[in-house]
Amino acid sequence: MAQDIRDLLKQDLQEQNKKMPENHEARFLDKLNKALPEQQKPKFNWLQIAASMVLFVGLGYGGFKYFNNPVVPVDNNTTVVATKSLGDVSPDLKKVEDYYLANINLELSKVKLTPENKEMFDGYVQRLEDLKKEYSKLSVELTNNGPDEQTINALIDNLKFRLNLLHRLKEQLKTLSTLDANPDVI
Repeated sequence: MAQDIRDLLKQDLQEQNKKMPENHEARFLDKLNKALPEQQKPKFNWLQIAASMVLFVGLGYGGFKYFNNPVVPVDNNTTVVATKSLGDVSPDLKKVEDYYLANINLELSKVKLTPENKEMFDGYVQRLEDLKKEYSKLSVELTNNGPDEQTINALIDNLKFRLNLLHRLKEQLKTLSTLDANPDVI
């Protein structure tokens, strides 16, 4: 079982001294070229280059128009292009708007939907959608008439009302869950 390492090294040196047959490399390359022929480089003609340029220009123009003129739905029949928000009026108002929108989304994500509270939740969500549509209409008014104190206050009040509505929903869901857990409390 045990072999002397010196004997193994001598055998390895003898095997390394053996030469490859003549034309081995040439035969190998011929077989390789037959199996994987060298691909020809594609030739571009002027029509292909012109068509790709037209495509890029068209996509660039379409992207520019799409991103510079966002469409905001006001109701089912009308749309208004490029409305302003509180952030367009002032950086401080943008902070207020971002604060309320972040809290609204946070509170909405915390609500746990169950079959027992689905009807109540749907009612609140419908009211939130109505307030969101009203917010869009106020944004259109802000765009058309310019910033004035009344419109800005109405926008902020809309955000406050949506947040308060979500707080009320959470409180009612909490009350409902405690009533379901302890029916004797009634």
